[in-house]
Amino acid sequence: MLDHDTDAEILKFCEQLALDAGRRIMEIVHEGFSAELKMDSSPVTLADREAERIILEGLRSRYPQIPVVAEEEAAAGREPQNVGSVFFLVDPLDGTREFVRGGDDYTVNIGLVRAGVPVAGVIYAPARFALYSGAEGGAWEIPADAQHVAKDRRAIQVRSATEPLKIVASRSHNTPETDEFIARYKGAERMTVGSSLKFCLLASGQADLYPRMGRTMQWDTAAGDAILRAAGGITRELDGAPYRYGPGLTPGDEDFANRHFIAEGRLA
Repeated sequence: MLDHDTDAEILKFCEQLALDAGRRIMEIVHEGFSAELKMDSSPVTLADREAERIILEGLRSRYPQIPVVAEEEAAAGREPQNVGSVFFLVDPLDGTREFVRGGDDYTVNIGLVRAGVPVAGVIYAPARFALYSGAEGGAWEIPADAQHVAKDRRAIQVRSATEPLKIVASRSHNTPETDEFIARYKGAERMTVGSSLKFCLLASGQADLYPRMGRTMQWDTAAGDAILRAAGGITRELDGAPYRYGPGLTPGDEDFANRHFIAEGRLA
C-alpha cells in the first residue's frame, strides 16, 4: 500500500475504477455480446472479463503489494497463494444472469478486507448510474451522469427498523431456507433485487434485513458488507457473530466460499 494512502483515499481510487469498469460494461451492452458457461455452469461474458481487466490493472499498478482475489481469475485457477491479512475482493460484474437477461440489477464490486473485516467497499450499478461507497467515516450514494462520471455524494445510513420489516431477498437464487427465515416475521414486506444491490438497500435505509441461506462467494459480498457497516449496519453469521472474510473459512468448500449469513440494518 502506498504509505500515504488512507482507507478513504483507497476508496476514492476504487470509486473511479468501478466507474471506468461500468463505462466499459455499458459499451459492451451497446456493441452486443454473447454469454458462455464456466465450469460451474454460471454465465460469463466479455463484459465480465473487460471490467475485471480494468480493475486489476488499476489495483495492481497502485497497490502492487496488496493481493487481489477476483472472480474470473479465480475461475481460471489464478487465485493468490497467500493473501495475508489485507487483500481486495473483486467481482467485476455481479449479477451476470440479470445482465444477460437485459435487466439492470448488476453491479461492479470492489472490497478491501483487513484482518477478516471488510473495511472499504465500492458498488457501481452502471445501468442505473448509481454508485455506493463506504469506509470508516461514512457511506455514500453517488449518482453518475451518462458518461459515468460521479456527481455530488449524499451520505446514507441504515434506518431504525419499524414493523412491518422490509426484508430483501435474491431475485435469481432463492432457497427454501430463506423462505423459512422470512416467514418468521409476520407481515414483513419482501423486496427482491439482484446482485449486491441488496446490501445497498439496507445501507440507504430502504430495507431492514437481508438473509442469505444459499451459496455465494466472498467477492459477491465484501464490498456491500463494507458499505453496510459504514452506514451503521452489520452482517452476521447465523450464530450472531460478525461475519468474517478470508480463505478456508467454509469447511468442505472453495477457499473464498461464503457461509450463510444475515445482513441487517438497525433492528434495536
